[in-house]
This record gives sequence, C-alpha cells and structure tokens, in this order.
Amino acid sequence: MDSSTRRQATRQKLYEAAVTLIAEQGFSATTVDEIAERAGVAKGTVYYNFASKTVLFEELLRHGVGLLTASLRTAEQETAARGGSRVDALDAMIRAGLVFIDRYPAFTQLYVAELWRTNRAWQDTLLVVRREAVAVVEEVLREAVETGELSPEVDIPLTAPALVGMVLVAALDWQSFQRGRSIDDVHAALSLLLQGRVGGVGPARP
Repeated sequence: MDSSTRRQATRQKLYEAAVTLIAEQGFSATTVDEIAERAGVAKGTVYYNFASKTVLFEELLRHGVGLLTASLRTAEQETAARGGSRVDALDAMIRAGLVFIDRYPAFTQLYVAELWRTNRAWQDTLLVVRREAVAVVEEVLREAVETGELSPEVDIPLTAPALVGMVLVAALDWQSFQRGRSIDDVHAALSLLLQGRVGGVGPARP
C-alpha cells in the first residue's frame, strides 16, 4: 500500500469515527482525543490529516455528500445506458438515495440536522455540497421537461430539492420507526409519489 492509499484509508477511518461520535453526542461534546481513539490512531494523526476538528467535520461533509452525489449520477447514467426515460432515471436516483442512506445512516442524520442550523463555520461548504447534489436532480428534471415527459409547469428549482428532501426524510423515518420494511417497499412508496399516482385512488364519482 503506497502512502497516498494509506492516507486515504486513515482519513476514511477518521471520517467514520467522527460521524459516529458526533451523531451520538453532538459536535461540541466530541473531542479530538475521542475521534482518534475510536479510529484507532494517535491524536497527532488527526492533526496531520486535518488542521482542526472543524476542518475534519467540513471535509466529512464534502466526502459524504460527494458520495451521495456520485451515487445519484451513477443511477442516472446507468438508466440512460439501458435506454430508460428521464422519469425512470429519477426513480433510479430515489433508490440510489435510499441505498446510500441505508449504508450511511449516521452521516445522513448529521447532514439533515446541519442543513437547518445557521452560523456554523462550515455553512458555506454545506451550501456548496448541497447544491452539487441537488444540481444532479435538477439536470434530469430539466431534460424531462424538455422531452415532454414532465409538464413545463414543473418548478425545477423547487422540485429538485423537494425530491431530495423527500428521500432524506422518508428514509430517516424508515430507519428510525419503520425498520421492518424492506428497501423495495420504501422505494415503491416513493415511486408512487414521483409518478403522481397518490391521488389516483380510484375512478372519479359522477
């Protein structure tokens, strides 16, 4: 293993330790000593990789949202390669989001919580990475409108974050309160919302 690979592996261990501890006890209550101990490294290793705990958390946000954005992009590209529609791509992105959240629940909890806080040192970074994730969905929505799959009345700047938010909040509720349900079950429910079929309970009465 070369030095670059070793450093990346160390950073990954620090990310995992930090996100778990901060999810458990909050940012302020979590110390660098605890992060180092949980990661199984020396305290100096934390400062070798990150100038401070704040920088570590900022880079953690970049790393986590970057993984989410990449998974959304891959879902879109794989759908296109299969000849699927833009709505199919959005549906695949919903599933990709659920898979990500199922794999990284602690990070998702932190990310959602931080979105609603203000005056944090990493607020600008959070806004940038959030924009990158939402932009992937916006792009597919715009293409769907241009090809006639979706109505031109769709408000893309609001609909894109609404879809992302729907997946985040529904998945956290699933993780916390409906854990017995399968990912297929949750995906199917969100697909109905995407396709606008929730209101279609049955034929209209005369």
